[in-house]
Amino acid sequence: MASRTNVLIHVLVATLLFPLAVGCSSGDAKSEGPDWSPPPRHAGFDYQIGGAYPPAKGVGVVSRDRAARPVPGVYNMCYVNAFQAQPDERDHWPADLLLRDRSGRVVIDQDWDEPLLDIGTPNKRERVAARVGPWIDGCADHGFDALEPDNYDSYTRSKGLLSARDAKAFMSLLVRRAHRAGLAVGQKNTAELAPDGHQLGVDFAVAEECGAYDECGVYAKAFDDRVVVIEYTDTGLRKACSAFGKRLDIVRRDHDVTTPGSNGYVRRTC
Repeated sequence: MASRTNVLIHVLVATLLFPLAVGCSSGDAKSEGPDWSPPPRHAGFDYQIGGAYPPAKGVGVVSRDRAARPVPGVYNMCYVNAFQAQPDERDHWPADLLLRDRSGRVVIDQDWDEPLLDIGTPNKRERVAARVGPWIDGCADHGFDALEPDNYDSYTRSKGLLSARDAKAFMSLLVRRAHRAGLAVGQKNTAELAPDGHQLGVDFAVAEECGAYDECGVYAKAFDDRVVVIEYTDTGLRKACSAFGKRLDIVRRDHDVTTPGSNGYVRRTC
């Protein structure tokens, strides 16, 4: 039989070690949680949201549609149309989550024939996020590294029915969901909101035609040069490469972002 002194010693040791064990356990659990990182700088970039194909030699970052699969061995961004509905998916959305004007007509992005999603109230933002969320989780499940939620600037086409505050509030929901899934998040366009990106938890930027519109510097400053750039004209490419070719990853694509062999396919870099 153990002596009373030995029992007391064992109890005392256990008491002293318990907080350390708890602390180690908590730390281990945290280290096993989802982790994410922005795309590497100067890795070479290709924009393939219109169709997947083998990237050229020297490409280390690729963006593809969520329906595609990532490229082994490179950093993969997953494109999701998060703020608007695809034309062929309009009927999949509850009628009250499509933004409507004061006459009850659905507000459409005329350039792409896409209905805007109604993110104008906290309740509707939560409901839209609940539908987009599984797409985000799917990106992570398929092995993508980052989320590219498109049409952050939909409020600028909303006829005044949505605000920048609505867009930022919804973006914060997307960031939370993506980070929980282990994905970094790239802000798509919307230079006027770039200074707010880090506050929302956004990790990098995806900037279309920032060379053409003299906006690359805004994104570079806000995201510490963690910016991938897509230009759709030769003029835009020249301007972007001249000013930021040594700092940002820049690619020239055709407007429809087609695949090699298609009519009109274009891909050039600095």
